[in-house]
Amino acid sequence: MPLFFQQDINENTKLGIWHITEDAAFFEAKVPSHRDITHPHKRLQHLAGRYLLQALFPGFPYHEMLIADSRKPYLPDEQYHFSISHCGSHAAAIVSRTQRVGIDIEMVTPRVYNIRNKFLHSTEWARVQQAAPGQPQQEELLTVLWSAKEAVYKWWSFGSVDFSEAIRLDTFDYAPEGKMNGRFIRDTTYPLSLYWKLFPGMSLVWALEASIVSEERESRIDSRDDLSEF
Repeated sequence: MPLFFQQDINENTKLGIWHITEDAAFFEAKVPSHRDITHPHKRLQHLAGRYLLQALFPGFPYHEMLIADSRKPYLPDEQYHFSISHCGSHAAAIVSRTQRVGIDIEMVTPRVYNIRNKFLHSTEWARVQQAAPGQPQQEELLTVLWSAKEAVYKWWSFGSVDFSEAIRLDTFDYAPEGKMNGRFIRDTTYPLSLYWKLFPGMSLVWALEASIVSEERESRIDSRDDLSEF
């Protein structure tokens, strides 16, 4: 099975990328479709993304999935939080039992350079120019930042977001993978932790609430401290 990449963030949160080499019939035999998608490739991406949810958590209840007005799929009792993304022949998903999550996967293309003003704040563009002086490097970094803002948008999941003003990325660098701090600004400000990984021609970013990441890390440290007493 072409599970292209998987990362277990902790026992409650996992993500993966599926390289789609199967035809639609493979997925249709295993996964219910919740949307009437007529375009063959988009339908294939849709099915592969849902198949990946159960590849990450075998007990994931496909049959209970609903679609919100914002078109985001969800489970009514939130026994799992999840996010799905597609690009080309790949589908990405992140699933968590404990926290809201967002994920995005994008192809690196020169187009992102031309639309940078639509999603970047002026301070973010200034940091891009410092971190990646050449245009090929800027295209990769801009794709990471575009993907980061898409991941935050999916984490928020309620639609209607000004990417340049409401989603701010405070720390980032040009590197194959890493972590950046971000903020989602609404009536209140939500601190976020965003993680990225570059693959050949492709960017993956996932978003988690910074406070929950910190709490889970402290919980793991406390558990180790408890064990050391015995």
